[in-house]
Amino acid sequence: MTKPLKIVVPMAGFGTRLRPQTWSKPKPLVSLAGKTVLDHVLDMFRSVPNFESAEFVFILGPLMGDQIKEHVAKHYPDWHVDYAVQPEMKGQSDAFWQARKLLHGPMLMAFSDTLIETDFSCLKDEKKDGVAWVEPVPDPRRFGVADVDDAGEVISIIEKPESMDNNLAVVGCYYFKEAEALISAIEKQIEEDMILKSEFYLADAINIMLDRGLKMRTEKVRTWLDAGTPEALHETNRYLLGHGRDNTEDLDLSAENTIIPPVFIHPSAQVTNSVIGPNTSIDEDAIIKDSIIKDSILGERVEVADSLLNTSLLGHDVKVRGLFGKFNLGDDSSAVF
Repeated sequence: MTKPLKIVVPMAGFGTRLRPQTWSKPKPLVSLAGKTVLDHVLDMFRSVPNFESAEFVFILGPLMGDQIKEHVAKHYPDWHVDYAVQPEMKGQSDAFWQARKLLHGPMLMAFSDTLIETDFSCLKDEKKDGVAWVEPVPDPRRFGVADVDDAGEVISIIEKPESMDNNLAVVGCYYFKEAEALISAIEKQIEEDMILKSEFYLADAINIMLDRGLKMRTEKVRTWLDAGTPEALHETNRYLLGHGRDNTEDLDLSAENTIIPPVFIHPSAQVTNSVIGPNTSIDEDAIIKDSIIKDSILGERVEVADSLLNTSLLGHDVKVRGLFGKFNLGDDSSAVF
């Protein structure tokens, strides 16, 4: 790759399935296993060849984009990051169209609510024009799938196939040797109004590229995780805590606490006379007193007292006392009994 690789992350959606968490912050900044979802997405790119020279393009929505910029400036000050804005939610292809002036040369993309485990070092000597990351699934009818020929080359991307014959679900991560080819295909897609339910889907643009002769192969991922709904967020939190994010051995908590791994508790969190875990993550500056918390995700500066929380999701600056059960509370909420 002679030109710097562009790593593109569309994140313009409103995140309606994650409300109330996303009323006050964009979906990529929701807490997950001691970081934000965005941090985990960016971590998965670190195996990219010449990662230090890669240039990021983040496609933001019309609301709350400044929070993304502030987070990136604070945590990734040395990275080259450009921003584009998608003013209307008109689909995946439209998001890339809004960023077209920034997209040239080799390009790797993934959506902001999808986490995968794969080794991107395979791109170092990539011969094909494109790569689609896939995972075999028992029932492909809920997904888009890559239809491949006997040589393993992609023939087309099929959205929600009726047949069970092809189970290679595309996970929303693609590499294109020339971003210009994608932009040209999207231009044709828009000109021909290839739209479904008011949205331009990326699969249609990729099929245009394939019809034009694009040579694309598939690459299987080791793990495919979702962070787009509360249920999926909890499932992904459990996985991450069980695969490297557990910091139980590093904790310096008093003997009056009981910790049941795996958990992540930020070093600045204060935990007193409580039972934490399993599968619980607690962000910085949280204060937990006289409580039992399991299978839950607690954001920054949360205060919990005299409560039993199970499979709960608490945003930043939430204050609760006397709660028992499963709760999903957005930022700055208060529930005291």
